[in-house]
Amino acid sequence: MGMPTGCNSPASETGKPDEPQTPTEEETGKIETPAFARGADISWYSEMVYNGKVFRDRNGQEKPLPEVLKSLGMNAVRLRVWCNPDLKWNGTEDVVNKAIAATKAGLAVMIDFHYSNFFADPGRQNIPDAWKGLSLSDMGAELGKHTTTVLQALKDEGITPAWIQVGNETRNGMLWDVCRLWNNSGEIAGGWAAYAKLSNVGYTASKAVFPDTPVIIHLNNAWENNEWWFKRFLDEGGKMDIIGLSHYPMSETGQEWKAVNSLAIKNIKDLSQKFNRPVMVCEIGVKISSITQGKACIQDFMDQARKIDKCVGVFYWEPEVYGGWKPAIYNDVSKYVPGQKVWNAYEMGAFLDNGQPTDILAPFAE
Repeated sequence: MGMPTGCNSPASETGKPDEPQTPTEEETGKIETPAFARGADISWYSEMVYNGKVFRDRNGQEKPLPEVLKSLGMNAVRLRVWCNPDLKWNGTEDVVNKAIAATKAGLAVMIDFHYSNFFADPGRQNIPDAWKGLSLSDMGAELGKHTTTVLQALKDEGITPAWIQVGNETRNGMLWDVCRLWNNSGEIAGGWAAYAKLSNVGYTASKAVFPDTPVIIHLNNAWENNEWWFKRFLDEGGKMDIIGLSHYPMSETGQEWKAVNSLAIKNIKDLSQKFNRPVMVCEIGVKISSITQGKACIQDFMDQARKIDKCVGVFYWEPEVYGGWKPAIYNDVSKYVPGQKVWNAYEMGAFLDNGQPTDILAPFAE
């Protein structure tokens, strides 16, 4: 079957945050991969700026968000990539512009491939519209082309990602149902082999553009014992350099957050020892309803995570959200989430309504 190219077409509108200038080779050369990343996923940044949102440092001075994060002691950002998204945000050009802004502020960059036109997570792994109906082989070719196009666009701007994440929270595989691992009837025959194969396409494409950048395989629920999953992935021939996890201690299990943190810390230690690989907490978030409790929760986790030799960083997910803001796509998600239409605003932002950061982010200081 013919291979479409829609996922590699740049958006016509960029929504460039603060019109950053392309960093010089000298500037990009100053950003080394931190030994321990203290970062944030700020993928909504450009859309928020486009909608008129501003950001301020602790002194109330208005600054671009990456500079605010840098002033807080953070050293990295994470940026998700969607394949030809409906509303341009998180497409190739938008991601490159945000990476330029982050690099200009002196922040290392993680690129997070969802391989979807929408959020990919344990509840959905939708095949991009332009890839639907393709064979496994042709879908792999498109995945490789998409990965290469995005990374080459970054390279052309002098930006080398510190980390590349291939797939997002892929506990049940990706690109459903072609690379799905199980359904209500149990394990899907050939699912693991298909998933490992296409995940490896992303790995190989990443290494072809950036040979020295480590590749992350990412699951949700850091508090769960995930050894079985990573063992199966490796047994199927899957490739990974870093184990990635998400951790939402105030919302995942119904348990008290200290207990959830303890479970996650134990699992990080066990995974790093079992598989002799670094572990990255690619997402963390707490509810802003109690800033004091939120800070205490993050501080507790960060203090423990920093003591683990092979834990190489923690990223807060979308801390910049404030004032009930939500992305335009949340006004109608029915195309991607059957049976649902309107999603509420994200409730784990860590900024005040005037655009200043809260103390929830204080534990990310050096």
